[in-house]
Amino acid sequence: MTTSEAASAATQEAAQEPTPACGEAGRTVFLLAHTGRPAAIRSAELVVQGLLRCGIGVRVLAEEAADLPLPSSAELVEAGPDRPDVLQGCELLIVLGGDGTLLRGAEFARRSGVPMLGVNLGRVGFLAEAERDDLDKVVDRVVTRAYEVEERMTLDVLVRTDGHVVHTDWALNEASVEKAARERLLEVVTEVDGRPVSRFGGDGVVCATPTGSTAYAFSAGGPVVWPEVEALLMVPISAHALFAKPLVTAPDSVLAVEVQPQTPNGVLWCDGRRTVELPAGARVEVRRGAVPVRLARLHHASFTDRLVAKFALPVAGWRGAPH
Repeated sequence: MTTSEAASAATQEAAQEPTPACGEAGRTVFLLAHTGRPAAIRSAELVVQGLLRCGIGVRVLAEEAADLPLPSSAELVEAGPDRPDVLQGCELLIVLGGDGTLLRGAEFARRSGVPMLGVNLGRVGFLAEAERDDLDKVVDRVVTRAYEVEERMTLDVLVRTDGHVVHTDWALNEASVEKAARERLLEVVTEVDGRPVSRFGGDGVVCATPTGSTAYAFSAGGPVVWPEVEALLMVPISAHALFAKPLVTAPDSVLAVEVQPQTPNGVLWCDGRRTVELPAGARVEVRRGAVPVRLARLHHASFTDRLVAKFALPVAGWRGAPH
């Protein structure tokens, strides 16, 4: 081995050794990334290098490993419905991607109880706590455990046909009952706490959490609800009716949407990821979820500031309250 080769090998070996100032050993972080995005692959590489340099182990799904530039020290695990323990022993789930990837990460976070820290590589990313340019800060905060954890409401969803429960699901953002055929209206009757509210034809109904109030429910004309507010939302989608307004109910209310017998089949979507067909006469019930999703927070900025930043709202001319 030449002198230059020896020096290079020594440098690489030193780079792989944990930095003494970087926290205790035995810590593991789970990394989930949108491997279809070049930005996510590069971001994953930077995060993995930073964590390993500080002696923090990194666990990654084996199905994603082939698309990521991972060192041999990264732990690979198989994921599936028969592997609810893939995050066992992990202190944090870091998700790199857009809203869809963050909602995918929420499935892992809810199932395991591990807090999720989202890094937005998409457009809006209300669930994300950091942006692509914040990767160094993300690694530093993870290493020093300089983050807080908050819980977000979820929805428990069940589908009944002929009085029998035929499907159960959950959602972090929303459960939406929608028409399956573009050319036909979906006729529904909405219900709150066992009492009918309104019957109308339209494109469907969104039942959302405050977290989901800035997602599909917002696009359907629903209100923005601050995450600290405990409530459920019911928002009609393009309803043909005189009274089909968004409703904000108590957090312990039970919302129901009944697909009328004479209408075409509908479809239930949970967070835009999981779907099931709704035959005519089906009934969808939505209530507060028994299991929340835990989110890791790096910033103390108010939700108002987050709203203004994410939607690029015009605030020029604001002078603030008089002192």
